[in-house]
Amino acid sequence: MTNSEQIPSTDAAVPDVPAEVAEVAEVAEVAGTASTAEVAGPCDPVSPADSDGTADRAGYGADRTGTAIVFPGMGPSGFTEVGKFLLLDPYARKRLAEADEALGYSVFDRFRTSEDDYSVYSQIAFLVNSMGMADRAVDTLGISPTVCTGPSFGQKAAAAFVGSLPFADVVRLTAELARCEEEYFTGAYEDVVTHSFVRTPQERLDEILAGFDDRGVWYDISGRLDAGFHMLSVREKELDGLKASISAAGGYSMYSMRPPVHAAAFSDLRRKAEEEVFGAYELADPTLPVITDQDGTVVRDAAGMRRMMLDTFDRPIQWPSVVESLKGLGVGTVCVTGPDNLFHRLDLTKDSFEVVTVGLPKKRSRERERQRARRAA
Repeated sequence: MTNSEQIPSTDAAVPDVPAEVAEVAEVAEVAGTASTAEVAGPCDPVSPADSDGTADRAGYGADRTGTAIVFPGMGPSGFTEVGKFLLLDPYARKRLAEADEALGYSVFDRFRTSEDDYSVYSQIAFLVNSMGMADRAVDTLGISPTVCTGPSFGQKAAAAFVGSLPFADVVRLTAELARCEEEYFTGAYEDVVTHSFVRTPQERLDEILAGFDDRGVWYDISGRLDAGFHMLSVREKELDGLKASISAAGGYSMYSMRPPVHAAAFSDLRRKAEEEVFGAYELADPTLPVITDQDGTVVRDAAGMRRMMLDTFDRPIQWPSVVESLKGLGVGTVCVTGPDNLFHRLDLTKDSFEVVTVGLPKKRSRERERQRARRAA
């Protein structure tokens, strides 16, 4: 995900679900999933043994002993949620200092004054936290991954983790790509959003898309995350009709993002990023196999890494393909490192692997901290 504005759904077809959904976490919860692992923070570490993974064990055998490290796509990343973590967690703090040096300014100070959950500073803060949590997983939990993947924004942290780019270069790349995308979407596809929705079987989605085709209406598939969980890019004037069709199909509309993401129509953005940004960076072969989020291809060289990072602009996410490739490489455990509210919660992920998360402190831990602060006052 990139610098985006979320447009909450007003779909009221499912009365048991809040009509307005702003957090990516609720996407997974409404889809019928729940977290199967604890979330680690600076004072709240978790080990694989702490993970409530009993339900995750169905569907894979003892022959799949490998571990994958997964860097999640970016959800809303506002200062209130993650600012304290950046200062208190020693692993995040170390990466933050590296990011400051790479950019020549205080990321924390600019992040603190940013009002956009997907600003360039929010993106860098998300990257910093993801890398810090990966450092914690390796250093304190003994995680020894055999393969790596990073859907959507997670590609950037993955590139640093496997050594295809130094972390400082990934920080600069992230900042430059954020500005590149902002320039592109100022004047191009300003009326397009990417809409995410769940509980919609493929055959019903096919019917919806056939209706678009019959009317000559443009759309692009932007992703498939799980059974019935889709991302579709459409012009905003078609959004209400799309939501109505999703409801009629028994599905539920979650949220829309502007600017849109991962659509074939954005080939010019891909070229712009390649010419204006990627040309300044020389990627190296990854130290671990990397699974692309577009089709599950196993990448083992620098050319494949570069292609994957460019494909993110104009090719949709296919998380089921990633899962199949991970299983094919003998992965039985996935360690999701970063402020993830989505990928570790998906049924497909939980049903296929033992899931361990290393992320922001749990909400109950943050509440205990607030209570202690109030008592101290």
